[in-house]
Amino acid sequence: MPMPKLAYRLALGVLPLMVVGLYLSRGSTGFPLDDAWIHQTYARNWAETGQLAYVVGLPSAGSTAPLWTLLLSIAYRLQIDPYLWTMLLGVVTLAISAWLLSRLADRLLHASRRSVVSWLVGLACVLEWHLIWAAASGMETLLFIVLALALIDRLWADSSGWIIGVLGGLLVLTRPEGLLLIALALGVMLASRRSGRAGLIEVVKAGGAFLIVLAPGAYFNLQASGSIFPNTFYAKQSEYAELMSTLPIWLNSIGNMLIAPLAGGLLLLIPGLLWWMIDKRRDWRKRERWIGWLPLVWMFAHVAVYALRLPVSYQHGRYLLPIIPIVLLYGIVGTVLLLDGVKARSTKPAARLLRRVYALTIAVVFVVYVPIGALAFATDVAIINGEMVVVAKWLAANTPPGATIAAHDIGAIGYFTRRPILDLAGLISPEVIPFIRDEAQLGQWMQAKGAYYFVTFPRWYPQLATRWPPVFAGNSPFSPEHMTVYALEPQP
Repeated sequence: MPMPKLAYRLALGVLPLMVVGLYLSRGSTGFPLDDAWIHQTYARNWAETGQLAYVVGLPSAGSTAPLWTLLLSIAYRLQIDPYLWTMLLGVVTLAISAWLLSRLADRLLHASRRSVVSWLVGLACVLEWHLIWAAASGMETLLFIVLALALIDRLWADSSGWIIGVLGGLLVLTRPEGLLLIALALGVMLASRRSGRAGLIEVVKAGGAFLIVLAPGAYFNLQASGSIFPNTFYAKQSEYAELMSTLPIWLNSIGNMLIAPLAGGLLLLIPGLLWWMIDKRRDWRKRERWIGWLPLVWMFAHVAVYALRLPVSYQHGRYLLPIIPIVLLYGIVGTVLLLDGVKARSTKPAARLLRRVYALTIAVVFVVYVPIGALAFATDVAIINGEMVVVAKWLAANTPPGATIAAHDIGAIGYFTRRPILDLAGLISPEVIPFIRDEAQLGQWMQAKGAYYFVTFPRWYPQLATRWPPVFAGNSPFSPEHMTVYALEPQP
């Protein structure tokens, strides 16, 4: 008997709260990424001063997600607990992602299979451990996923170009790589929409709305840094340019980058995804059906861009997490088609048993990885709290208010110290990007800028780490080395 719609909607509303709560209960209050503290710092300063600035008085284009920053700033403006507000945003965006994904599954299925399979897709989204981790991370990942799925949903529904353009603009204001999806969407609209003037007008509407929404952010970046993209867009690529120039290391990094976001139940859905592509391969001959392939093309394009420009996995492959809903969508729908094909070709007991065992294995792996992910989340939070946050609080208590601090990473330091910051990663100090891996020049730059303290993990800058005396270090038992504070001369 199919699940009533009301019960399913309640499940999509309550389950995200439960699974995110499970993750939070396994670790102390905090975030699993230092970057989350960067967002909080921008949001607090925006709310308190009206400036999009990491250091008050110095507007910077270091935020890759100004829309997420705006949402976070609401807590500071209304004097709501910012941590609880951030977690609430994560829960809500996870629930909306699941709902949108189930809607998209409806469009891929025949009417007789829609309710059960689309509900399974939505529930799988809620139980996918990477997405739960992202919901509790304090990052913009789930907001990006919501806007991407909403854009695809409206495109499939043949909505007005105005709506598609607005969603595309908001998507890019959440992550710059949203440009890929809106470009593909406009291309599909141009190729497969109703012919003639009316279709072209809708494409023009979408492009116009996209530019209107994006214009304020692009103008701010241009004024603050001389480019329409955030500093991060260039800083990360410069930082890892050496990696990308070494072929064996590059290929190994791509492998790690691809494996990380698929760890868990997603790997078992890859055969289903491939089966859907094989089953629907003839659709490529019909332009009006290209739209059904758009999410898959976007997924492969997203992976390709990161493989070419930033082939590193980071925490659980966090930059590739937006592809997970697409794997869920086509993987589950394709798995159903695959198992139906096995059923049609064989009525033997062994075939029936194989179908049931495979389906049950997928369900069990998804559920088992929820607590496994919670343990990973707790470990990640413990590392950030025991390294970045501890060091930041020490600096706040033991340095003069005007002491300039040169650091990599800057998130917790900027949030807890409110000191002038020199960013060795180039996010808020774009002038370092041309020499971002040159330790000698970085040392000269820090001293020329009047830095009193240098903060980093020693292996990140092995030459600079031996140049000045350490005065404090983090203490997380989960970290292979500790973030260290070095005192530059002269002391204040």
